[in-house]
Amino acid sequence: MRLVLLGTGTSFGVPQLGCDCAVCRSTDPRDRRTRSSALIEAGDSRILIDTAPELRLQLLAAGARRLDAVLMSHEHADHVAGIDDLRAFTGGGRPPLPLYGSERVVEFLRGAYRYIFDERAEPHAGTSKPKLTLTPVEPDRAVTIAGREVLPLAFEHGHAVVLGFRIGPVAYVTDAKRVSAEAIRALQGLEVLVLNALWWRPHPTHQSIPEAVEAARAIGARRTILTHLTHETAHAELAARLPAGIEPGYDGLTLEVSE
Repeated sequence: MRLVLLGTGTSFGVPQLGCDCAVCRSTDPRDRRTRSSALIEAGDSRILIDTAPELRLQLLAAGARRLDAVLMSHEHADHVAGIDDLRAFTGGGRPPLPLYGSERVVEFLRGAYRYIFDERAEPHAGTSKPKLTLTPVEPDRAVTIAGREVLPLAFEHGHAVVLGFRIGPVAYVTDAKRVSAEAIRALQGLEVLVLNALWWRPHPTHQSIPEAVEAARAIGARRTILTHLTHETAHAELAARLPAGIEPGYDGLTLEVSE
């Protein structure tokens, strides 16, 4: 199995518009963070998690030529705004691309992207739109997606609930404020955990770095990668401060994981 972190930044991205801080001016390529999304390749399956605003550039950098399914963590713009880039994977007579999310996310996408999901909204002759199907999934109920067993898990995110996803030895959790005892039990035995960590100080809807470290220790994955990072943490400095087994991710980080 291969995990590619396509983007590892927050909703602002790094560099942040209008900012002249040291991280935004950094020449370390690991400090340039597009909005968070990931690609999991397992056997013949190619599963995308979230459609970040920079999705086209992310998938070009990853060399992705095919997708089999898309998982949506939640409906916030930094996780869905690149949805139109999925057109490239559904044209030329190819079948619709299945997209999965919570009932709330499915209903949001139907309304926010009516031109995609309203069957009456036919594209003008000579133009196209993404061909996608929407399927709701429920937390704690495993479902087969693109030939792989996927376990959605629910996490608190302010007034919203986000879904994290476990696929075999890998789990991807972003934008969570807390990791419940139930989720910790469901995430035992992981090889790789990707977990959000905003910055060192507390935040009302996202885990701080200390909170993420505490959750990672409770889960006990062999390797934990932090994502959804801000311009307050340079990659090299953060890597030096984290405990063994926990490290910051960066755009393009590719991990080979034994199943």
